[in-house]
Amino acid sequence: MIIFVCIKQVPGISEVYINPITNTLVREGIPSITNPHDKHALELALSIKEKHGAEVIALSMGPPQAEEVLREALAMGVDQAFLLTDRAFAGADTLATSYTLALGIKKILKATKNKKNYLVILGAQAIDGDTGQVAPELAEELNIPQITYVQSFKLKDDTIILERIFRKEEVVIIETKIPAVISVLKEINHPRLPTMRGIVESFSKKKVTIFSSDDLKPDKSKIGLNGSMTEVFKIFTPEKKVKQVILKGTPREIAKELSKKLKEDKIF
Repeated sequence: MIIFVCIKQVPGISEVYINPITNTLVREGIPSITNPHDKHALELALSIKEKHGAEVIALSMGPPQAEEVLREALAMGVDQAFLLTDRAFAGADTLATSYTLALGIKKILKATKNKKNYLVILGAQAIDGDTGQVAPELAEELNIPQITYVQSFKLKDDTIILERIFRKEEVVIIETKIPAVISVLKEINHPRLPTMRGIVESFSKKKVTIFSSDDLKPDKSKIGLNGSMTEVFKIFTPEKKVKQVILKGTPREIAKELSKKLKEDKIF
């Protein structure tokens, strides 16, 4: 079985800065990291490999420096890494991104013997966009089932059995046969750290294969800005409004008043 893990390089800061003129993220001088949710996807793929046997392939679309996150994935234990990078891919929204990722997966599968025995895993969302749209859109491009917000995973032969968060307090158990696309929540596992040996081998023995637009041969109307059906009108940092409330009285009175205010704020 082949397991594809789609990962993304994102700004490594808790607060992003917006260019007020272009309404785009300011990335200059800001360190980049692997999207934290994607590390849980990597961990799940590697644990499946250890338990059932599989080839794990990390895939990312981004600028040339996104190779850094793929090197980290290789250091964690990934078998192969592919970077989809080309100026033609720039400015892609989630739809254009999922189309491009699907082309990469199809190209890799074309070179394998078993083109149906595969699984695609993503993190639930990226911390810089927070849309959670790439997984279902990628499944549509690949024409295979998709299950999002997965918190528990089991594999039995060619069937996956998953627990999916449906609503805040509701869990649904879903079964489907592979191939399939799933996106996982952080509650599913605890990602491992790369070992020193893994870090050394990720540079000395393993490589990151580059796919350009010429390699993927896309429909030019479906990639980058041309293929993006959404347009960002404005991005801004919300004004922080903090209203402090001091409760006074006996412990019973304070507890009663606190409960009342939490209900008013629809906390519970």
